[in-house]
Amino acid sequence: MSRVTRTVIASVFTFAICLPPAFPQEAQDPSAPPVPKKMDKDTKRKMKRTLKELDNAYKQWLTEDVTYIITPDERNAFLQLATNEEREQFIEQFWLRRSSNPDLPDNDFKEEHYRRIAYANEHFASGIPGWKTDRGRMYIMWGPADEVESHPTGGTYDRPMEEGGGSTSTYPWETWRWRYLEGIGENIILEFVDPSGSGEYHMTMDPSEKDALLHVPGAGLSLMESMGMSTKADRFTRSDGTNLPKTMGGTPASMDEFNRLELYAKVQKPPEVKFKDLEAVVTSRIVRDQMHFNWRTDYLKVTNDTVLVPITVQIPNRQLSFQAKEGIHSAVVNIFGRITTLTGRVVQTFEDSVSRDFPDSLYQQSLKLQSIYQKAVPLRPGLYRLDLVIKDVQSGNIGAVNNRLAVPRYQDDKLEASSLILADQIEHVPAKQIGTGQFVLGSSKVRPRLEADFTTADRLGIYMQVYNLKPDDSTHKSSANFQFTVKKGSEPVPGMQFKETSEDLKQTGEQVTIERFLPLATLPPGKYTLEVNATDAHSNQTISRTADFTVKAPQEIKTTASSAPGR
Repeated sequence: MSRVTRTVIASVFTFAICLPPAFPQEAQDPSAPPVPKKMDKDTKRKMKRTLKELDNAYKQWLTEDVTYIITPDERNAFLQLATNEEREQFIEQFWLRRSSNPDLPDNDFKEEHYRRIAYANEHFASGIPGWKTDRGRMYIMWGPADEVESHPTGGTYDRPMEEGGGSTSTYPWETWRWRYLEGIGENIILEFVDPSGSGEYHMTMDPSEKDALLHVPGAGLSLMESMGMSTKADRFTRSDGTNLPKTMGGTPASMDEFNRLELYAKVQKPPEVKFKDLEAVVTSRIVRDQMHFNWRTDYLKVTNDTVLVPITVQIPNRQLSFQAKEGIHSAVVNIFGRITTLTGRVVQTFEDSVSRDFPDSLYQQSLKLQSIYQKAVPLRPGLYRLDLVIKDVQSGNIGAVNNRLAVPRYQDDKLEASSLILADQIEHVPAKQIGTGQFVLGSSKVRPRLEADFTTADRLGIYMQVYNLKPDDSTHKSSANFQFTVKKGSEPVPGMQFKETSEDLKQTGEQVTIERFLPLATLPPGKYTLEVNATDAHSNQTISRTADFTVKAPQEIKTTASSAPGR
């Protein structure tokens, strides 16, 4: 793991949770605890419509992942959010409110919750997923019971006196006992019965439901029934919701009808948020954002289900703390990245220790440079959360960003294109380096200019991939035209329009890679837009990509230097 230890990364990521983004005043703040309020009919209709229109990931999170533990007020608040960004922030705060230590990068409550779901699916499935069963629900909400009495085949059962005494035969059944449940009380006992023998146990309030001989005359008699002091018919005239035999003594409090109803209702309510007192701390923390850096993501198709996502980070050298030793000025930065799904599942992490070394003669000039780092991550199309944290080892200064990562899905039946990358370096790499290393895309090294600042002495590097070009039926070759236009505002700049064909590029397959430079010597300083249009000559489809850039005088530009992981 290079020189970055887990301890360092944990301390760095402590600061990765920042304040929610500022939304317009009328938008609901997803980080704030939901405030109960009476909703009108219009609001309820909008919420139903929102639930139907939710993206699958959000709908699954709401109706499956947290359906048992989300409070009604939280659910209502979630359905009234307007954007995916708000929903992502809500989901983050949902887990943080329940974490025992929000400062840690891994949420203990969330990890335990998904562990319980996995356990329920493995052990309680019965024709339906385990999380949907009664036992699965109770396990997910309240965790493993302290004691479990299991009778998977039923058999002979000696009733306790509070249930009438005597012996009978039973269906498969289980009792779960917790010594204490927060918000409910002590000695909580729940009973599950499987009358059909299918493995699908359901929770019951009636202890007689497990009695397999309940409707068999003269069988499974209680103590009073065997003595002729009552009949089995008396069981069906009770008004307390059970079919238990009459007892010779009083009824214990646990068997009281209202106590059983109260318990049945309480265990099915979402558990209370345990760490409410930490919510204010979570939602008011401010990132120690002492280091500012640029970053960008690009998207290139690999397969139908895989997209390569280069994540590029650029840090001004003047923000680094250099230490001089034997004529060499050295700085070290730890970089940590984490990509998670909307439900919080970690998809990818990466970490590197990046070092910069300059001799005395170049040190002052180096402070005007930028250090750049890149990590290419393969991802499936979808919506993710990206967390990036950098830490200067010498000073301890921190920089962090938290942002959505929308990985596009490239369709098979239409013309598609990758991101348009403006680069200051595009060069072919040796065969043994193809597809490996920083900035390497396929067979080329492409170093993006994140600030898109160039001088009149520079050449503007253009890199873009075009996919799904249609081959000719007879020649089996594709044919495409590419138009490059530099615009000032909305008007093309005279002399800055160029054309190229796939034949010129000597690429006639379904995919074409554009790699070229545009000279900028004729452009006066200012802001411009590059537009690249790709047209498939066979399907007549066109796709466009644009990117903004700035041309400056040579003395204004700040050069960029690549950073390699530390030794």
